[in-house]
Amino acid sequence: MKTKRFDAALILILLAAAFLNTYHIWQDDTANQYYLAAVKSMTQSFHNFFYASFDPSGFVTVDKPPVVLWIQTIFALIFGVHTWSVIIPQALAGVGSVFLLYRMIKPTFGIGAARISALVMALTPIAVAVSRTNNIDSMLVFTLLLGSACLLRAVKQGKLVWLLTAFALIGLAFNMKMMQAFMVLPAFMLFYLVASRVSLKKKIGSLLLSLVLLTGLSLSWAIAVDSASSSSRPYVGSSQTNSVLELAFGYNGTERLLGQTTGLAKGDMNAAGGGKMQNQDNMQAPNGNGSSFSQNGNQSFGNHSHAPQPPNGQTGALNGGGGTPPIGGNGPGNGGPGGGGGKSVNMFGTGDPGPLRLFQSALSGQISWMLPFSLIGLLGAIVSWYRDRRGHAAEMKETLFWAAWLVPVAGFFSIAGFFHQYYLIMLAPPIAALSGIGWYTMHRLYKNNKDWSSYLLPAAVLITAAFQVYILSAYTSQIGSVWMYVLGLLGLGITLALLMLKRSHPFSKQLTIISLCVLLLTPVYWSATPLLYGGNSVLPESGPQLKGSANGGNMFSSEVDSGLLSYLRKHNTGEEYLFATLTTVTAAPYIIYENESVMAMGGFNGTDPILTVSELKKLIKEGKVKYFLLSESNSGNSELVSWIKKNGKEITSDEYSGSSSSTNSVQGMRGGPGGESQQTLYLVE
Repeated sequence: MKTKRFDAALILILLAAAFLNTYHIWQDDTANQYYLAAVKSMTQSFHNFFYASFDPSGFVTVDKPPVVLWIQTIFALIFGVHTWSVIIPQALAGVGSVFLLYRMIKPTFGIGAARISALVMALTPIAVAVSRTNNIDSMLVFTLLLGSACLLRAVKQGKLVWLLTAFALIGLAFNMKMMQAFMVLPAFMLFYLVASRVSLKKKIGSLLLSLVLLTGLSLSWAIAVDSASSSSRPYVGSSQTNSVLELAFGYNGTERLLGQTTGLAKGDMNAAGGGKMQNQDNMQAPNGNGSSFSQNGNQSFGNHSHAPQPPNGQTGALNGGGGTPPIGGNGPGNGGPGGGGGKSVNMFGTGDPGPLRLFQSALSGQISWMLPFSLIGLLGAIVSWYRDRRGHAAEMKETLFWAAWLVPVAGFFSIAGFFHQYYLIMLAPPIAALSGIGWYTMHRLYKNNKDWSSYLLPAAVLITAAFQVYILSAYTSQIGSVWMYVLGLLGLGITLALLMLKRSHPFSKQLTIISLCVLLLTPVYWSATPLLYGGNSVLPESGPQLKGSANGGNMFSSEVDSGLLSYLRKHNTGEEYLFATLTTVTAAPYIIYENESVMAMGGFNGTDPILTVSELKKLIKEGKVKYFLLSESNSGNSELVSWIKKNGKEITSDEYSGSSSSTNSVQGMRGGPGGESQQTLYLVE
């Protein structure tokens, strides 16, 4: 009996992925406080667990479905509520994605292509950055890849159960991050129609049954929540009608494409779909790669944060959609090829919408290092299939699956009005897969040495290296220009070697592997930057700009004011909530670190229409809350705020700031969403 041998290269790749995803996460005191507070609350009751309640009292939910948070909560129940215990599931999911990609590519394209695909996946910078946080996206991608593996098995074995499982996993993924999971549906349906060997009638019937299952699983939790009476459950956070379905297809659906239109307040972080900004007195200019406007520092456990200085000394104020782009050739303001010439500065560093958005400086460093290679490799696969349609039919069908994943997702991010850089992890699997497949097909054409197609591999290496040099050119102020020139020379040298030694078959394969190693040099460094310099737990990103930003920062994070905490505890007379505030930003640290129940009256952005004035009066009369911490600059739910200020007694900071251990609340952008700065405590009895 023949025994299976472990692939040593795969083991090394998986170990590298595990190292990148987990190194030093146990020493991080930071996480996305929004989700961490929810996990803390979810550990306290099944009611909170089921509804994904943000606060212990079950007042409002987070703005995402609960499946990933359920997994994090289980880990927290086993290991305790720590930042590392809620990050571990995502780190493991990142490693699992690398393994799944290897297993899917190997049977058809061989071990070499599988290794390259796995390695590219492991070294995708944004994938590493996301996997080191408690954000949802890494688990989402793993689930979709698991569904993809089931789909491939359904086609090869012809069994309906695997097809149903594949679509069921998409339904499960919907309950992780809603509409984003459906981005892969075109690829799933097209691949099954093209690749399955059953009759067309049976294909359509199987797909219809799978879609029914998908719909049922996707909407099951949403219908269960929406069917429950509003008085018996938390308010659905970030919705305008207290409905999960509205949240799914609005805030987390069409608004991601068209730009956010709900839940906005004066100074809101997401104003105009993230494309424009309100002027803030402490806002920094974009960093050297046009990425997010992150505040610095370790935000949790009482540490202060300090705003990073942008490279090149740029600090220009940003008004509306204009702004001051980075000057000189080192900033992303030029937008890259077809990038729009720096016409606007996007709040979250996502560049200007257009067909070449993924090639702009704002995004390319996170996801696009191997994109040119994968696209030229796709061309090579098409050429191989065209010349031998019967011999390469199976290869082409699987290539088509990854292309059908890549194109719609890339198209969405090219035109979307509002998204964050870390959403780009959705592109990591198809780019990685097509990189391995591209190497496989282009190497075969290269060896044949017959016509123009044999030059596809050298062209792919040269173009990809040139594009990577372009990416590096935006970071010369942080890393110098020597690396740009070194990469350019290496890329040119390896290209010339491929051309000159084209006829030397014994060395051709080794030479192509060396060329891949050259192209992966910069992604290795980019992926390591969250380890080297500290990552951003709220808006994950990679790149040398993190070096000057003291752990990358947490834009939507705050701290506990110990003086305020002592005062409120001293004057609590049995109220359910220690105090109420507009946003989850202010409330989160008191829930996480002090085990207090704090009411976020306006949800994440402070603008959710959760309470009316009459409902608030009832809560006060019932003795559930009497203290309110409000920002002077936040305009969320102005009627509610006005009533509190009119009917409440202002408590001056002098009455509670005398504690020697008191710290000031530092809430990214001076208070997180809504631009909170100076906060005032009110007593309403």
